[in-house]
Amino acid sequence: MAVHDIVVVGANFAGLGTAHYLLKHTIPALEKANGKSTVYKLTLISPSTHFYFKIGSPRILAKPDLIPFSKAFLPLKDAFKEYPADRFSLVIGEAIELDEENKSITVQDTYTTTARNLTVYYSSLVIATGATANSPLWNLKGSHESTLAALKEMHTSLPKAKTILIAGGGPAGVETAGELATIYTNASITLLSGSTRLLTRLRPAISAAAEAQLNNLSVTVIHKSLKVAQNTTGRSTNTTLHLSDNTSRDVDVYIDATGTRPNSAFLPTHWLTKDGHVRTEDKLTLRGPVPSVYAIGDVAGYSLGNVFDINDAVRPMCSSIYQDLSGRNKPTSKPFKQNTAETQLVPIGPNGGVGAVFGWKLPSFAVKMIKSKDYMIGQAPKTVSGEQFAKA
Repeated sequence: MAVHDIVVVGANFAGLGTAHYLLKHTIPALEKANGKSTVYKLTLISPSTHFYFKIGSPRILAKPDLIPFSKAFLPLKDAFKEYPADRFSLVIGEAIELDEENKSITVQDTYTTTARNLTVYYSSLVIATGATANSPLWNLKGSHESTLAALKEMHTSLPKAKTILIAGGGPAGVETAGELATIYTNASITLLSGSTRLLTRLRPAISAAAEAQLNNLSVTVIHKSLKVAQNTTGRSTNTTLHLSDNTSRDVDVYIDATGTRPNSAFLPTHWLTKDGHVRTEDKLTLRGPVPSVYAIGDVAGYSLGNVFDINDAVRPMCSSIYQDLSGRNKPTSKPFKQNTAETQLVPIGPNGGVGAVFGWKLPSFAVKMIKSKDYMIGQAPKTVSGEQFAKA
């Protein structure tokens, strides 16, 4: 009996959703379509033993009792108990190299000091490795312990800080400024947007509203081209920052919230776009640069970096996998349709914020009810368990 190994690399929102959907729906459908001629096994590769609900990062870092670690970091080991052991395996480690000819991935242990490598072979491959921020505060890169350590450092340093500088005028920077200004009212907080305005994916009127709310919380917002050119010590606390205007600032706490880069260094360069994303040759089906390879989420070339580009893509991509492995032309899901309408919710403190959904501007109280209230932390266990993909 033939064995077909489906390997999913990455276990954040995209990887978890894909793994659960394949196990719940696609693999049973393939077994029904192909009879007993082939056994399908899924391997999930994760650099961390835990899932981190990164959406809540601005509030998690602000103060330890607002969103406790027990709700933000959830273990993966129990998330797949419902599936037979001979059909699913979890490999903890970071993918560091892919051998295209042998269809294998070298995985390095992320929890030991000695480099122990494991080789994982694939028949079909889903790349869901996401993107990494400059600071471990925002997402996991390797073990979850580095993010835990960075958060604990904030919890120790912020209550004593007199000067706080946040670099980055996107959602992470704006949300963090709002959280900190609400709690640490005696601190001087500066936000460098690095652009001509905040929240450049939203219309200028909403950007202006966000800045006004921050100003009301006594946050100083600086625009134009002023950026952090160098962090002299490399630390996040008690450091000197050299700015792009040749001035320097001594700050008690520095928070880098300036963008991300795709986690694709282990992949062949001809699979990638110029900026390092995985090429998706057909955006409607999420098929990747070569046969039997698929890409989803922030690492993929189609993605705009929002949650819709993950949740709306899981079913179409898994439909493509079913079509390719079953030999049947009829898809099991509609093609992927990207939401390009203005959509972003940005809390500014616990009592409101700014945003738009599908092009409709939302009032502050609506942002509070949807996201500001608790940063949607109740979605964390549902993401880990695959509850949102219970139905095909």
